[in-house]
Amino acid sequence: MNNLRPPPKLTVSQFADQYRYLSSEASAEAGKWNTSRAEFQREMMDTINNPDVEQIVIMSSSQIGKTELLLNMIAYHIAFDPTSILMIQPTLQMAGTFSKNRISPMIRDSAILTDKVQPARSRDSNNTIYAKSYKGGSLDLVGSNSASSVSSRPVRVLLCDEVDRYSVMGTSEGDIIQLGKRRTSNFYNRKIILTSTPTIKGSSRIELAYEQSDQRKYYVPCQECGHHQLLEWKNVYWNEKDYKNAGYTCESCGSFWSEANRLAAIKNGYWKADGEFNGTAGFWINALYSPWNTLGELAELFINSKSLPETLKVFTNTVLAESWEETGEKIQENELRERAESWGKKLPDDVCLLVAGVDTQDDRVEATILGFTRSEEVYVIDHHIIYGDPSGAQIWEDLDDVLLKKYKHPTGVELTVKSTCVDSGGHHTNSVYSFCKTRMSRRVFAIKGVGGKDRAMVGRPSKNNVGRVHLYPVGSDTIKNHVYGRLKIEEGPGQIHFPKHLDVEYFAQLTSEERVERFTRGIRKTEWVQKRKRNEAWDCLCYGYAAFALLNVNLRILHEKIHRAKPEEKKDKPIRPQRRGGSWMEI
Repeated sequence: MNNLRPPPKLTVSQFADQYRYLSSEASAEAGKWNTSRAEFQREMMDTINNPDVEQIVIMSSSQIGKTELLLNMIAYHIAFDPTSILMIQPTLQMAGTFSKNRISPMIRDSAILTDKVQPARSRDSNNTIYAKSYKGGSLDLVGSNSASSVSSRPVRVLLCDEVDRYSVMGTSEGDIIQLGKRRTSNFYNRKIILTSTPTIKGSSRIELAYEQSDQRKYYVPCQECGHHQLLEWKNVYWNEKDYKNAGYTCESCGSFWSEANRLAAIKNGYWKADGEFNGTAGFWINALYSPWNTLGELAELFINSKSLPETLKVFTNTVLAESWEETGEKIQENELRERAESWGKKLPDDVCLLVAGVDTQDDRVEATILGFTRSEEVYVIDHHIIYGDPSGAQIWEDLDDVLLKKYKHPTGVELTVKSTCVDSGGHHTNSVYSFCKTRMSRRVFAIKGVGGKDRAMVGRPSKNNVGRVHLYPVGSDTIKNHVYGRLKIEEGPGQIHFPKHLDVEYFAQLTSEERVERFTRGIRKTEWVQKRKRNEAWDCLCYGYAAFALLNVNLRILHEKIHRAKPEEKKDKPIRPQRRGGSWMEI
C-alpha cells in the first residue's frame, strides 16, 4: 500500500537536505547535503518547482556549486518526479566523465536513488555510462556535437551544462541547444536549464540567454549600515604585503568586512530581478559569494593573473562570472615599428632561452629566433630569409647553420636554439619531414596548423604520415589569439620586443591578419582573415611560441643558472623538457 501513496510535496532544496549525500571522491565536504551552507543556492534549485518557469539560466563563476545544483535536480526527478531527462555536455567524453565521476557516486551514496536505478552490472538494467533507466523515466547524456543522439528523443527536462564550451559549428542538423529544445515541445511542463561560466562578450551563449531572462542578482546586507548591495570585485580590499587577509568594504558606509562578516551577509541575502519575467528565470553570481573560497585566495588569483591578458581573461570568466571584452582589435604596423629597440650585439641580459619558428615557401624558408625571459617577455633576436629550392639540400643546410648559431649572453654564456617548429604545410612537406626527422634530438619538430575553437596550443604528436615523423598539431586560432594578445602588451610580462634592424616589410607582415566577427547558423564567432599576401613574419612568430610551448621549461630556474654560473662553468647546458601532469600546454 505504501507504493500507492503520492510522493511528499518537497522542493528540490528540501529534497536535497533530506535525502542527498555528497560522495567523498566528488566533494571536499562529503556527507549530508546542507543548502544553508550556500543559501543563494536555494532559490536557484527551487525555481524548478515553479510551474510558471519554463527555462532557468545560471551564469556563474566556478566554485559556486553549480554542478551540485544540477545533480540535485536530477536526483529529485529520479526520486519524486520521474520523467525523461537529457543532459548535454560540451563533448561526449565529458558526458562520460560526468556520469562516472558525479552521477554514479551520487546514486550509490544516496539510498533513495540506489533503489530506483539498477546497477550497471545487473542483467538488462538499461544502466550504462550514457543512459540511466528508472521507473517512469530515463536520463541520457550526450555531447554537444552529437545531433543524432538528440533528434529522436522526446524529453521533459533538458539540462545544458557549460554551454559556452559547446561546439561553435553545432551539428549538421543545426544548433544542439535548439535541437534539444525541440525535443521538449510536447510537454506543457517542460524545464530547460542552461548553465555556464561566460566567455567572450558578444559571442557568449550564457550571457545572451541571461540578458533575455529576468536577470536575478543576489543582494546582501551590510551589518553596519544595513545597505543591500551586490558583491563586486572593486570593493575587495587587501594589503599588497598581506593579501591573504583580504576583506570587503561596504559600498555605502565603507565599513570593513572580515571573512565572517562576508559569510554572514551571504546567509542573509536575497535574489532580486532587474528585468521583466517572461518565463525565464536568470541567475548571475560570482565567486565572491562562494563559501569555498576566501577573499585572500581570490586576491592571490588576481595578483597572479593580472599581468597577462590570457590569464586575466580566465580570472574574469571563472571568478567574476563576467564575459571578456576584447579591445583594441587592430594593431597598426607603425605602432609596432615605433617600439623597436637597440640592445647591441649581445643578447639582452634577461634572455635565458632561445627558440625558433620556421615557415616554408616555394622559393625560400624564413626563420625567426626568439629569446624568452623569466617573465615571458620575448625578444625577436633575428629574422632570417634563406632563398633557394626547398626540394634541394642546400637551403636546409643553410637553415641548419642558422639554428646552430651561438649567441653571446652578457654573462659570458653562449646560448643556442633549444627548440624549433617547422611548418609542414605547403608544397614541400616531405622535405620538412626529412629535415626534422634527423634532428629530433635537437628538438626540431614538424608542425601542422589545425583550426577550431578551444584547441590546444600544441597537441599530441602523430606518426601517421608518409615520413613517419612526429607531427605536432598546432591550434591555429589558439596560438594566434595568444600571440596577438602579447603584441598588444606595451610594457611588462608578456611584452614582445623588436630590434631596430628589422625592415618595414617585417612589421607589415606582423599585421597581415585580422580577427573578424562572422555569424554561422546565427552563432557569432571570430575568425582570422589574411589581409595581405605576405605573412611569413607573423607565421614564424607564432611557430616560435609553439616551439616554446613544446619545451615546457621553468624560465626562472634557467635565468638563475645563467646569472649565478662562474665564468668557467658558463656553458649552455641541455634542457630537459618537463611534462605537466601528463598533458600538453593549453590556453
